[in-house]
Amino acid sequence: MTSRIVPVILCGGSGTRLWPLSRAGFPKQFLCLTGDESLFQQAARRFAGLATADIEVSAPLIVSNEEHRFLASEQLREIGIEPGALLLEPVGRNTAPALTLAALAALEQGGDPVLVVTPADQTVADQPAFTTAMQTAIRAAGAGEIVILGISPDRPETGYGYIKAVTGSHAVLPAPTFTVERFVEKPDAVTAQRYLDEGGYYWNAGMFVLKASVWMAALERFRPDIAVATRSAWELHSADNKFMRPGKTEFAAIPAESIDYAVMERCPGSEFPIKMVPLAAGWSDLGAWDAVWQVLEKDAAGNAHFGDVLTTDSRNTLVHATSRLVSLVGVEDLVVIETADAVLVADRHRSQDVKAIVSQLNSSGREEHINHGRLVIASRRASGCASRTNRLHQL
Repeated sequence: MTSRIVPVILCGGSGTRLWPLSRAGFPKQFLCLTGDESLFQQAARRFAGLATADIEVSAPLIVSNEEHRFLASEQLREIGIEPGALLLEPVGRNTAPALTLAALAALEQGGDPVLVVTPADQTVADQPAFTTAMQTAIRAAGAGEIVILGISPDRPETGYGYIKAVTGSHAVLPAPTFTVERFVEKPDAVTAQRYLDEGGYYWNAGMFVLKASVWMAALERFRPDIAVATRSAWELHSADNKFMRPGKTEFAAIPAESIDYAVMERCPGSEFPIKMVPLAAGWSDLGAWDAVWQVLEKDAAGNAHFGDVLTTDSRNTLVHATSRLVSLVGVEDLVVIETADAVLVADRHRSQDVKAIVSQLNSSGREEHINHGRLVIASRRASGCASRTNRLHQL
């Protein structure tokens, strides 16, 4: 039996913890933080290897903010990928309505495809391992299961939500298999260490695999208000080539909620149990500058530097210089991000707190968190990126 899959890339995040490189007008998914392609381009390419004799891959559905439509379409054009559609949100309503738009669009195309849902702002180092795990999840989802991918933790991370999973048996998934017992909020450091010591806990990567009809059934069971409101917005959608826009007023009235809170956390113990496939593929969501440092190549002193950077007697630093020379002397565990109109200096271990600076900018009416002050055309050496849209608009 062949499963037809529709990749769904959720592309609406703002990436505030990666300020000042990531901004509302040009968020982190469109940046080249690892390699020569943006995170969004990497996510789109990742689906190409999933096709097998029993898995047919359709064109991806991209759920994006209206204001990012040209960034998304241009970056797809650069890598030769034609989307099934770009579903444009007039306002952000979190991921549950975003996935519902994609499910309704997929069902409208005919059949009941398996949705392979991933954020646009993650990185995966081991593509073959990702492909194997995802194909396992797709086959289970084709049989009607809800499947989530879980990352085996290698450190007591406080920046991720966790999945508590137990081993079980299943006719489709190979042994050992896992059943999700519960979802756990981001822990403090002591609790995260306990999770690591006890085992059975996995990072929630935010990657879900399930049929479009199963998502709609679970949403209608747990959050019928979101299901009804999103259907109303979709029924009034308009199409402009590949751009599809739900009804603006109707979409704005949808309750904002995440996939996890709306549905997934309510599934264990219900008529919608969740299976988990472990993923060991060098995954990171690059949620803060420390996570970026973790995945980058470093020199013998643990430094990861981009652009015009000089250092002496410095260790375990991350520096991104965009428009001028940045120099470090005798420091360690620092993040320094320099752009044309803003400079961030932070303790690398507290890089999650960068969002507090963005909140201050917002509350004071400043605009440095929205757009860059002026257009800067950086060299490929500074950006580390082959993407034309990245070079011209961001770095």
